[in-house]
Amino acid sequence: MSEPIKNRYEFVILFDVENGNPNGDPDAGNMPRVDPETGLGIVTDVCLKRKIRNYVETVREEAEGYRIYVKDSVPLNRSDNEAYTALDITEKNIKEKKKADPDLDRKIRDWMCANFYDIRTFGAVMTTFVKAALNCGQVRGPVQLGFARSVEPVVPQEVTITRVAITTEADAEKKGTEMGRKYIVPYGLYRCEGYISANLARKTTGFSEEDLSLLWEAILNMFEHDHSAARGKMAVRELIVFKHDSELGCAPAWKLFESVKVERKNPDDPAPARCYGDYAVTVDADALPVGITCQRMG
Repeated sequence: MSEPIKNRYEFVILFDVENGNPNGDPDAGNMPRVDPETGLGIVTDVCLKRKIRNYVETVREEAEGYRIYVKDSVPLNRSDNEAYTALDITEKNIKEKKKADPDLDRKIRDWMCANFYDIRTFGAVMTTFVKAALNCGQVRGPVQLGFARSVEPVVPQEVTITRVAITTEADAEKKGTEMGRKYIVPYGLYRCEGYISANLARKTTGFSEEDLSLLWEAILNMFEHDHSAARGKMAVRELIVFKHDSELGCAPAWKLFESVKVERKNPDDPAPARCYGDYAVTVDADALPVGITCQRMG
């Protein structure tokens, strides 16, 4: 594994959805999430992290050091137990081992970070087993994402659909079709802001330059292997990365985020936006503080 990253980063992700539901709300019948005060669409950080995890799992296929801790249908304590097995720790001998080795907790944590990419990246709470002995600790990851919000208000639509497949034999005797519904956003451009701490990477997880390159790749492609009828057409349009020339950074994150402007090309047009081409994305290079470089990917 390569050395931990040495530079702090902030980044902005711009992605859009066309005729799909980017992130359903289970408390609202799976309607697209919307801020009720502003009408802006919302996609949670958890949703985006799931896409990143899925991409890494797809392209690395359980390669050493790039396994995924939080994954479908795999109990977390099964992965936790692997660390104990690798370090020859059992419920019976753990107390003696901790007395003999005060750094045992750190070694358990480091083993989890070294083997699971998403722990090394996002962190994790690894205290899941019913027995107190199986405790791999808690890791604060260097990569953090905020909620994504749409640039303009979205209007979710309910679309009624007809299904010719009948559920039961009894229903088949009464009717030939069944009605259903799905929710879509006709179009929405979403903006998500994120942070990467080189300090936490060095002190805690060992998040490396190789991990960073994979993260950028995963963000740019997180919807490419995750298409479904429910989500419609989703794509990452641009990834804007701000790199500090030091570990702790040269400027507040908000100043960098404010330099990124997403505006309608024709602000006087009353028609709603229906494609990415309706927007202009600019970065005010003159507003960037000393020690900051900007890279636009996409």
